[in-house]
Amino acid sequence: MIKPKTEEEIELLRENAIIVSKTLAEVGKAVAPGVTTKQLNKVAETFIRDNGAIPSFLGFEGFPAAICASVNDVVVHGFPSDYVLKEGDIVSADIGTLYKGYNGDSCYTFPVGEVSPETRKLLDVTKESLYRGIAAAVAGARIGDIGYAVQSYAESFGFSVVRELEGHGIGREMHENPGVPNYGRPGRGTHLVDGMVLCIEPMINAGGRAVYLDRNGWAVHTADHKNSAHYELTIVVRKGRAEQLSTFDFIEKDGTIKF
Repeated sequence: MIKPKTEEEIELLRENAIIVSKTLAEVGKAVAPGVTTKQLNKVAETFIRDNGAIPSFLGFEGFPAAICASVNDVVVHGFPSDYVLKEGDIVSADIGTLYKGYNGDSCYTFPVGEVSPETRKLLDVTKESLYRGIAAAVAGARIGDIGYAVQSYAESFGFSVVRELEGHGIGREMHENPGVPNYGRPGRGTHLVDGMVLCIEPMINAGGRAVYLDRNGWAVHTADHKNSAHYELTIVVRKGRAEQLSTFDFIEKDGTIKF
């Protein structure tokens, strides 16, 4: 039985979601050619701690950093490193917080300088597939409706959906039930009820959907080494329309990213 969150719990989750959203914007300001992903990690950890939260990824099952920094063909769980970002790269920053006993979790894929038209299309389609998944996350629907909305949109552009990784519920634990795949069939899977809090996070590949696990046991790469994009928001299932807890507005409307 998946228990919906109370309104009090949702407000605590919202506080986390806003911290994560603002942290992503701070990271975005630092993304540029010549910057290392370790530097992005430092920006994020400093901002999270300065706002009274704990970087929940750091030490989680042995993960060595405050953020996942996944460059180009790395789908998720990239280690921040001395890799120097270059013009045309993309970097997905996945960030989690722990604040007042609850978790926050969101991700954004940043272009590094000018990217190719093909890469820009991958980013735009992946982000739109996220919003389509959110639109499907309403009380009375099912988990399969979310996955179908993501999958059908992304695949219509010739991109592919990673099957081995998925979104999730969130609350006192970073990962809670239900799992939220980015593929599926309408009308199948767990019923969605008012008050469920979900992280919806499409991971979309420019090429084939096959992936492999790095020897470090964390980073997941595309098998064909083509780029992968990843966007994630935390939402509350509501009647009629989902409610977003995290947002990209601090990135896109406050000037971090120029379109």
